[in-house]
Amino acid sequence: MKRVSKYIIGVMSGTSLDGIDIVYVKINATENSSFEIIKAETISYSNDWKSALKEGFHLSGEALAKLDADYGRHLGNILLNFIKENNISKVDFIASHGHTIFHNPEKNYTLQIGNGPYITAITGIKTICDFRVQDVALGGQGAPLVPVGDELLFSEYDYCLNLGGFSNISFKEKNQRIAYDICPVNIVMNHYVASLNMEYDDKGTMASEGNIEKNLLKELNSLTYYNSEKPKSLGYEFVVDTIFPIIDKYNLNIKDVLRTYVEHIALQISKKIDSNSEKTMLVTGGGAFNNFLMERLQSCTKTQLIIPEETIINYKEALVFALLGFLKDEGKNNCLKSVTGASKDHSSGVVYAF
Repeated sequence: MKRVSKYIIGVMSGTSLDGIDIVYVKINATENSSFEIIKAETISYSNDWKSALKEGFHLSGEALAKLDADYGRHLGNILLNFIKENNISKVDFIASHGHTIFHNPEKNYTLQIGNGPYITAITGIKTICDFRVQDVALGGQGAPLVPVGDELLFSEYDYCLNLGGFSNISFKEKNQRIAYDICPVNIVMNHYVASLNMEYDDKGTMASEGNIEKNLLKELNSLTYYNSEKPKSLGYEFVVDTIFPIIDKYNLNIKDVLRTYVEHIALQISKKIDSNSEKTMLVTGGGAFNNFLMERLQSCTKTQLIIPEETIINYKEALVFALLGFLKDEGKNNCLKSVTGASKDHSSGVVYAF
């Protein structure tokens, strides 16, 4: 059988608002495990866009519709510049995650803005997007979606852990891929250092200088979500309604908040893995650069933490959304019921093309 490759641009914007991750990737159409990242770049958000996307959670009606359109045009223009600046001549399609504003599968809705028609209109390239809604409609969580990539691209690891706005884990259990969100990560820590005009706690230095508030740690660890049944996922609503109010009532300095919260993250993750056996766990996402968090997590488990090259750390999610688009384009399943709890495996995503 003749081997055919597809050239895809994958686009990801996470809840931590680190920026728009873009990868230009070649995926082999007959061997899904074969991929090559040709070019990757992160486009930082301006302060105006950060404010607008944060405010999106509080908008309704016409204002939210306008933000969706504005953000779609923003993505389209950024992608057009990416293509021109890198002299990219061959793109089979763009696969865009969009930016999550609402995610509440228990109430049967999720919303990612900035997808589709505007990207296609501006770039002239077929765009596959809106990967989560169909899964929620089928009774699933609509998240996490990255485990399909873990299964096909990174199966040599016992666990795959992503540390972005939220932490999520993926692993094989009884011959099925299992995955779920563990706890909020950067979306919480970045919120508190923002009051110091910092984007993030570089390498976890501030956290390492703080002290643990034991009562806060105990209260965080006792949250019902952590012992709830899978499948399950988290959204910004959980952070605003639950995490921030708990932390804020203790009136701690920022270093102590960070130190306590890092310990919380490490403990919650370690509880979800076989901490007494020497397995391997691939760690990606911005949290992989938080040296103090990595130290605390490694101290809680015998599982070996594998930190890959920076391209994989930074762009694994964008790569996987390129893969999700590839699977949709091939008419293959890209959402697993064992992960999301949907009524069936399915091929999710909406295609826009001229």
